[in-house]
Amino acid sequence: MSSHTPLTYKDAGVDIAAGDELVERIKPLARRTARPGLLGGIGGFGGLFEIDLKKYPQPVLVAGTDGVGTKLRLALDLGILDTVGIDLVAMCVNDIVVQGAEPLFFLDYYATGQLSLAQAEAVIGGIAAGCAASGCALLGGETAEMPGMYAPGDIDLAGFAVGVVNRDRLIDGSRVRPGDILLGLASSGAHSNGYSLIRHILGREPGAVDRPWHGTTLGRALLAPTRLYVRPLLELMSSCDVHALAHITGGGLPGNVVRVLPTDTDARMDPKRWPRPEIFTWLQASGRVAEDEMLRTFNCGIGMVVVVARADAERAADRLRAAGETVFVIGEISAGSSQVHIAT
Repeated sequence: MSSHTPLTYKDAGVDIAAGDELVERIKPLARRTARPGLLGGIGGFGGLFEIDLKKYPQPVLVAGTDGVGTKLRLALDLGILDTVGIDLVAMCVNDIVVQGAEPLFFLDYYATGQLSLAQAEAVIGGIAAGCAASGCALLGGETAEMPGMYAPGDIDLAGFAVGVVNRDRLIDGSRVRPGDILLGLASSGAHSNGYSLIRHILGREPGAVDRPWHGTTLGRALLAPTRLYVRPLLELMSSCDVHALAHITGGGLPGNVVRVLPTDTDARMDPKRWPRPEIFTWLQASGRVAEDEMLRTFNCGIGMVVVVARADAERAADRLRAAGETVFVIGEISAGSSQVHIAT
């Protein structure tokens, strides 16, 4: 091409028409996530949402943002992109529900070097599914096509969620007391944490992702989407006095439970009280990972911890099971100095 030939944005690697087509494909996905309070739809400069002041007369907004880490790299390598959008939503809404907030809306940021409509639609379809399952609206987002920033076929993801809670219903761990019971809600796998270590372990065993694994493959099992705990927890909070909630992400049980402990309490947990999913056993054996490293890197089978008074523990567990959760009594709160003790 001559240096005097007029150039277009498409010549530079950005296809505006493809971006417009993606917006049209997203619109019906977003409509499936509509909920009360949503104003307008996808395509505006900003998303609009109206808070119901009758339901929330003292509204406190709770916001969270996250990505899916290097789980995205594994998904790209395996060509399986229809579930990472669920991960993206879950990592954000699970974080804000632990403070008692009902998720209201979600926005995504999707970046790539060259836009693939099929790839983007698969990812955003998962985002819409995650939003619908957690009762929040897909309010909008950004698709960024940036030639030269990403290798061919690569993408990056980030998400942002906003929820609301009445000030007097805010959960901040301040009411945790010695004698409280820790209920653990089962995870669906590694969720979206520890994947740099997982990929390092897989690198030691070429072809491991294709090995049969309980009706699927190990690779697909490792891509099981992060469990969405929002609806069961909102139901529980409407009928039971919840003292604290901890979403078990990076840092594992010790690194996240400590975040909700008052300075004069400790949490004591016993891993023998819940079955460790086989995928963690495989990871530990294949990578020769020490137990303390497992516990601070992975959720090891517990994706959410619920702290309630001992007198409420059985009723809370029953409510959660009725909502579809697998629940274990994993420990209790004692007097202490804001430490987490996990039995060995």
